[in-house]
Amino acid sequence: MNVAVVGLGPMGQAMARTFLAHGYSTTVWNRTPSRADAVVAEGAVRAATVAEALRADVVVLSLTDYQAMYDILGAEDLSGRVLVNLSSDTPSRSREAAAWVASRGGTLVVGGIMVPSPLVGTEQSYVFYSGPREVFDGVSAVLAVLGRPDYRGEDPALAQLFYQAQLDIFLTSLSAFLHASALVGSAGVAAADFVPYAVENFQMMGYYLADAAAGIDAGEYPGDQANVIMMGATADHIVGASRDAGIDLGLPAAVKAHYDGAIAAGNGRAGWTSLIEVIKKGS
Repeated sequence: MNVAVVGLGPMGQAMARTFLAHGYSTTVWNRTPSRADAVVAEGAVRAATVAEALRADVVVLSLTDYQAMYDILGAEDLSGRVLVNLSSDTPSRSREAAAWVASRGGTLVVGGIMVPSPLVGTEQSYVFYSGPREVFDGVSAVLAVLGRPDYRGEDPALAQLFYQAQLDIFLTSLSAFLHASALVGSAGVAAADFVPYAVENFQMMGYYLADAAAGIDAGEYPGDQANVIMMGATADHIVGASRDAGIDLGLPAAVKAHYDGAIAAGNGRAGWTSLIEVIKKGS
């Protein structure tokens, strides 16, 4: 098979280099042609037009969002084309995009790559995929060079759902570390001095997850170890400490709001996992 990569930001360039490293004939295209210079010098073929790139057996899209796909491919013939969109967007837009591609005669495989660009193609790399199983199976060997393929099902939304859920944990955790660093930093503590404690805390989090998931799936939230009222008091203390330190209250206030909501719903004596009922209801 030959491969095309459309979109040559850092992630797209990393994917093109990975395909080249595994011996695939790789065509590249970018709206700003100079973005292709480096990978062309390394052996990629520059497509003069996006229509030329679409002639490849597998076309991988690495764009800002799904709107960029519409902007770039809106006037192109997609008949018989297999598009693998590794751009980030919402699950519902993935479904819309799959229907859009199908209406033009092509097939969309949705993906979400779970590593930064320097780790593409390494052992740490894995990629969520969803879409038509038969089509995915036909291109999975090619895609596997980017990272371990993790196929989640036929629904085009599923890959983005898993992808965004993982980023939900990742981005929130990074903000939590920054907020905590600012909290201790208000007393002159260097972030580097705080790091060992933060690392230990992050590593310990895994201890809770399997039991928490079992309770969530069963709808059972025992509070014999630590209930919502107890942990809600801690959440309130974090808000107070942050206020005293003069730092942003947005993140701890959001966490406290979950505990307040659980208490208001009568779940004060339940475990912390009962917060999911507040979260599921939304605003």
